[in-house]
Amino acid sequence: MKAKKLSILLAAIMLVAVQLACAAGEPTFSNVRTATDQDGTQLSTTFGSFDTVYVVGDLSNGVVGNNVTARLFVDQVDGFDPNFFVGEAAVDVDQDNINSVYFYFEPPTDGWPVGTYKVEVYFNGTLNTTLSYSVQ
Repeated sequence: MKAKKLSILLAAIMLVAVQLACAAGEPTFSNVRTATDQDGTQLSTTFGSFDTVYVVGDLSNGVVGNNVTARLFVDQVDGFDPNFFVGEAAVDVDQDNINSVYFYFEPPTDGWPVGTYKVEVYFNGTLNTTLSYSVQ
């Protein structure tokens, strides 16, 4: 009887251990947002012509070799075609246990033209999120 209880106890411990190992899971990039700061605490979807635009996201279970890329496009700005490519920024994760990744797009010398923009964020080469923001 003791052997049977011990076997059941060991099986239960193994099940919990397997579930905890699976909880770590695959790397994910989530909660992607535009902000006025690199920490992503000052959220904004409206910026001034001379504001730096930050794109911030949370990385879970990230490992060395993960890649996050942000591609900035014009959405609707006078004088530009929709989907005009403005620029790109990329981060290659170079250490484990990074919790946050941020990018920033600095304004051109004469400021961002008024209008709307979009940012496509890719995680390990796959489109993860598309964000929109405006410049007023």
